[in-house]
Amino acid sequence: MDTHTEKQRSFNMSRIKSKWTRPEVVVHKFLIKNKIKHKMHPKINGHPDLILKGTKTAIFVNGCFWHKCKKCFKWPKSNLAYWKPKIMGNVKRDRKNYKKLRKMGFEVIILWEHDIKRLLKQ
Repeated sequence: MDTHTEKQRSFNMSRIKSKWTRPEVVVHKFLIKNKIKHKMHPKINGHPDLILKGTKTAIFVNGCFWHKCKKCFKWPKSNLAYWKPKIMGNVKRDRKNYKKLRKMGFEVIILWEHDIKRLLKQ
């Protein structure tokens, strides 16, 4: 059972962004600091979060919950009828996008939210 009212849950969900998430901003700042040329949210097939300019490298910055990280994902305790198809759909779309980019000659790198958080603590 959800501990929030429908209105509270709706507000919380409306605040979740798909671009310029905190982990993406951290990666972006790291690349700028290290003078690594890149393009955030390029409009190319496969929709990576960024590409490294002058290379065929596509990078995805994946949230552990939304992309079902094998290391730390836990299913929500409520509303599984909604969450299971949603999360599994994300995973299926991710695999399809990785495959598309590889067919286009890109190296695909996946950075996980938990790894970025761990590096920030060091």
